[in-house]
Order: sequence, then C-alpha cells, then structure tokens
Amino acid sequence: MLLWLRQYRRPLLAGDITAGIVVAMMMVPQGMAYALVAGLPPVVGIYASILPPVLYALFGSSMTQSVGPMAIVSLMTAAALAPLADPGSSLYIVLAAQLAFISGLVLLLCGVLRLGFMASFLSRPVISGFSNGAAILIIWGQITPLLGATLPHWHAPSLVLGLSGLLFLWLAKRYASRLLRRCGLNPVAADVGARLAPMALVLAGIALVAYGGLEAMGVQTTGHVPSGLPGLNLATSSAHWRTLLSPALLIAFIIFLMSMSAAQTLAQKRGEKLHTNRELLGLGAANVASALSGGFPVTGSISRSAVNFQAGANTPLASIITAGLLALALVAPTGWLALLPLPVLAATIIFAVSSLLDWDTLKLSWRYDRSDAVALLATTAGVLVLGVEAGVVIGVLLSMGTLIWRASRPHIAVLGRIPNSEHFRNVERYEAQTLPDVLLLRIDAGLFFGNVEAVTERVEDELRGHPTARHLVLVLSAVNQIDSTALLGLIELNSALAKRGISLNLAEVKGPVMDRLRQSSLLKDLSGKLYLSTALATNDLSGKKSGEPA
Repeated sequence: MLLWLRQYRRPLLAGDITAGIVVAMMMVPQGMAYALVAGLPPVVGIYASILPPVLYALFGSSMTQSVGPMAIVSLMTAAALAPLADPGSSLYIVLAAQLAFISGLVLLLCGVLRLGFMASFLSRPVISGFSNGAAILIIWGQITPLLGATLPHWHAPSLVLGLSGLLFLWLAKRYASRLLRRCGLNPVAADVGARLAPMALVLAGIALVAYGGLEAMGVQTTGHVPSGLPGLNLATSSAHWRTLLSPALLIAFIIFLMSMSAAQTLAQKRGEKLHTNRELLGLGAANVASALSGGFPVTGSISRSAVNFQAGANTPLASIITAGLLALALVAPTGWLALLPLPVLAATIIFAVSSLLDWDTLKLSWRYDRSDAVALLATTAGVLVLGVEAGVVIGVLLSMGTLIWRASRPHIAVLGRIPNSEHFRNVERYEAQTLPDVLLLRIDAGLFFGNVEAVTERVEDELRGHPTARHLVLVLSAVNQIDSTALLGLIELNSALAKRGISLNLAEVKGPVMDRLRQSSLLKDLSGKLYLSTALATNDLSGKKSGEPA
C-alpha cells in the first residue's frame, strides 16, 4: 500500500498535476450525467467522484486508473433500485449508497479471499454484447430529456439545443484534435484538449441559459445543486438489505470486470503489472467510501482512465488532485451548475455512451468463431429484453457454457509419420504415413468427467474405421490433467480393448500427469506399454529399430 508514494520523485509531479486538472474538468459533466442515468440528483455524481479515487489510490495497484461513476454501473444501479423507490427520492438516494456499500464489502471480501481470477469469467464477445445492450438502453433513456418531451412529441428549443450539442461533440471528436495541432499544440495536448469538448459544451449551455433566456422558453435545467462537501452518510434501510444483495453481487462483478479492462490496457502501455487482488481491495474501499459520502457504485472508467493517462498521469496522485479540485468546486458557489440544461446533459450522455457500442468484435467473432458471435448477440438481446441483471447472468452462463461445450468435444487427430522423419502429424492435414496394425490418436485437451465419454466414443469410431489395428497408441502430449472419472474411463477402455486383442499404449505423457497415474492401477494393468515418444512407440510396435528408415 502506498508504495508509489514512498518512491515518488519530483519529475512526476508536473504530469500528475496536469492530469488531475484535466480529469476534474471532465468529471464535472460526466459525473452529473451518470448520476442522472442512475436516477439520482446530478450532484451525487460529484459526491461519488471525490472520496472513491482517494481510497482507490491507497489500496489499488494501477498507476493511472480513474475511479468514479461509469455508464454501465449507473444503469445497473437504476435497474436495481427502480422497483424499490421513486428515482431521486430520499429513499432512493439511501438505497443507492447502501448498494455501493454492499458492493464494496463484496469486493473487499473477494480481495481478502484472493478471488482475483474472477476477471476471466466473461469472454470478450460476451462483455461486448453486454456493453452494446447497456449502451442502447442508456441512449434510449436519454431521448426524452434530449427532446424535452416524450416521443413522438418534442419541445423545439430543447430539441435544437440537444441535437446541436450532439453535432458539436461529433465535430469535436473528428476535427478538434487536428485543429488544435494546427494551432501549435503537440499531439498529446491536442488529443487531451479535444476530450474536454463535453466541458466546453456544458459551459456553453450554462451561458445560453443564463444570458439567452432558454429557461423562459421551457428548456429544463438541473435545478438547485447544493453547495458544500458531502457529509458522513450512515443512513440505511434495514428492510432492503436482503433485496439489494443479489444486484450488489452482480454490480460488484461488473465493477471489477470493467475496472480490470481499463487498468490492464493502460498497464500494458506502461509496462506495469497489475495485482488483481489489490484491485479488488482498492475498488471495494472506493465503493465503501462512495457509500459513506452519499454516492453510488463506482468503478474504473475506460474513457476517463485513458484521458488521465494521455494527460500525463504518472501515479495515483493525479486522481487525488482531481478529487481535491472537485471538492473545491462544491465548496465554491454552485449556482452555475443549476443552470445546466438537461438537453445538453443528455447529449453528453448519449455521445459518451455511444463509444461503448462495439461492432468490430461482432464482425471479428462472426468471421472467426460463430459461437462467440451468437453469445455476443444473445447477451445484447438479454440486456434489451430481460434487463441488465438478466443480461449479466446470461453472459456468465454463455461464457461458461461455451467453455464447457468446447471442452466436452476435444479435438482428436489420427497421426501418421512424415516420410523420412520422426515427426508425426494429423493425416487430414499432411501426407503422413500410417501403419495397418498401429493406430495413433492424439488427444488435444485435458481429460475430465465432461469429455471422457466423447473421447472413448471417438476411439471406438476410429477403431471401427481401422479394423486391422492391433495396437492403439494414445498420444497425450497435449493432455495436462486426467481426473478420476477420466482415469476410470481409461481403465475400462484398457480392459475392453484387451478382451478384443488390442493393446492400449500411452506416449508422451507429461510429468505432472504421470505423477498422478503412478498412484493408480492403470499403468500396472496396461495391456500395452508406456513410451517416451510417438516415434519410439511406432518403431517398437511395428518391429522397427530406432533410427531405421520408415
């Protein structure tokens, strides 16, 4: 903990200060926007951006991760709380903090128990499908504030303001960096400056309300934003602890998954190593801090973390500086934030969330592995039709189901010898020579209870296709484990083959597998032999001496 602080050097300070200022400017509109997505007053988004990054800096392992509100987690918060209380009500605010508290405790417990391996429970296509579904739901939810009314009606001034905001953000994304470079900024500074377009849009919207009379035209604003720092929040609803546990578990899982995705990307760029269990502790502490300061569940943001990195952040001090500046913004008069027009905030949300839409992964998966593409589409559909929580469950089940389905159908190759060599390859891919009385089968997966039946069935199929074979050689070079069920299957196969006059032989057994096989009766009762290599097995069973031409 705080190893980065003990090793801190003065040359790192300038980058941390710059990044802290830039991210603070980005956090004001983003935090308020994601609070609205969660069904909370906008100021709660700023509350959730002050203490959480400070606590993460104490316990987390990423040097450039930016922790705070995030679109998908905000949507999950809204989905969990909407059946329990009216959005924006006192009870709703209490439950949002309570949800963050339970999620934080879950993450802390997982960190203590060293359960960091959970990050691998969802495949990339499933994560992409979940993000796509969540992004579409969030965008759809912002149509009403963007239009100033429900479909198919709209409020003309609000519509013009909202669509103008979207157009401005789109133009800024495409051309702002290029324009800033022409103005003399270096590429990094120009890219960072372009990412501050949402803040520029917010300030412009506030100015239009203050001096352009938009409120008189019926454009809705955020309204009163209380000034001052959030106080210690110990309010809870005892009647809802059990109800919140299930969504808190899912939210904790997504918090960890999204945060690790952002942190790993940046760690690879910096050549650093992440510690998954410390990440769990850091994220858990951040969420407990968010709850105690009146916030809601938070996580590491991919977009904010990227800005933090590009702006020059070297250590978590950058996030602490961001938190300090946001605290100062609340201490200062906040009347200007009350003038923020909701269509502008909706445009900010829609544009930010649109970056979550990932069609490239779908295209890649469709070309490379249709089962992954189907999992992606099914997860997206699950989020849209059944809800966010159901979408998460569908994603986990699809990830694990795909893994089990593939493991239960291992690839098995019939091997033959490459002429004039001691190399053996799949006869379907190479012009390899086989022997009439020796059948070589290479099993390309570990053997366990889920696939041993499929393996023995394939063995019998191949033996029926090679009626003259008197020796079966199982090449186990790709087998990393054999569980008890698979061992019993091999023992039964050995016995059945022996009764038919066919010897069972094993070749290229790995050391750890061999250590376990020695504790069983298989090797003692093996009808054939154990060979160090496939070449030795073939030479011996065919009557050739080692080194004799094939």
